[in-house]
Amino acid sequence: MKNTIIIFLVIGLLSCQEKQTPSNTNAHEKAVVKKQDRNLKPDGTAYSNEELALMGHTESMAVLYEVPTDTIESIGILLYDGFFTMDAMGPLSVLNSMFPTEKILIGRNKGTITSSDKVKIEVEYGIEDIEQLDMLVIPGGFIETYQATKDQELLDWVRKIDQNSKYTVSVCTGAWILGAAGLLKGKNATTHWYRAEEKLAEYGATFVKERYTNDGKYWTSAGVSAGIDMSMALVDKILGRNYAEFVALNLEYDPQPPFESGHPDKADRVVSIMTEKMYDLGLDPYIEK
Repeated sequence: MKNTIIIFLVIGLLSCQEKQTPSNTNAHEKAVVKKQDRNLKPDGTAYSNEELALMGHTESMAVLYEVPTDTIESIGILLYDGFFTMDAMGPLSVLNSMFPTEKILIGRNKGTITSSDKVKIEVEYGIEDIEQLDMLVIPGGFIETYQATKDQELLDWVRKIDQNSKYTVSVCTGAWILGAAGLLKGKNATTHWYRAEEKLAEYGATFVKERYTNDGKYWTSAGVSAGIDMSMALVDKILGRNYAEFVALNLEYDPQPPFESGHPDKADRVVSIMTEKMYDLGLDPYIEK
């Protein structure tokens, strides 16, 4: 059974149209190449389906293996009451495929954390328990995220982890927390579309209107679902395109929205304006005047 799975994985990988993004470029700067430029035989020719079908597990793995660009031993995802569920669980679904990396859910305090969707998650670690991570992922939310930007103990912890992290990552309005910690000053970044340029400017960052972007080790994504795209790009950068394609195929990540309305540039004008007003009304009582 295992060999059969590997065979189908190899066949799927041969259809790839792109090569791995160089580590020193923006994650969206991808060079398109012909599919025969990847996963070739030693003589430079493509494998036939018959050759792939006859491969054993060891040979298949040798074909697919790419030298990682980095070693990531630990990934921590910060959870706090009111975080957007998909902001954390979307990236976790992708990054959980990285082995043998340890994945840790970290609460503002250990115990039960309740997301904005009222999903309750029991976490074994609070921020006081974690001293070092190779990758820190901070999801966004709404009112509670704004309140977190005023939580000096939390911001101190984020700065402490960032001192030794290899990747410091935010999803959606999680960039507000990174910004409040002073980590985005002078950086290019993105975040949820709601007052994105204004909010990032408050923290000295330059807004980039992309699904995700990176400036050095700081990776930021636009709202909610964009965190999945960014996480795929991180796997691609660290473990290579073959492994990233395996993760995408395993999740059947092939988004085809039934209509175009996921960004103010695409949504109906009335819907966009009324949604922004709703956000303003929700946040205004909590903003320090």
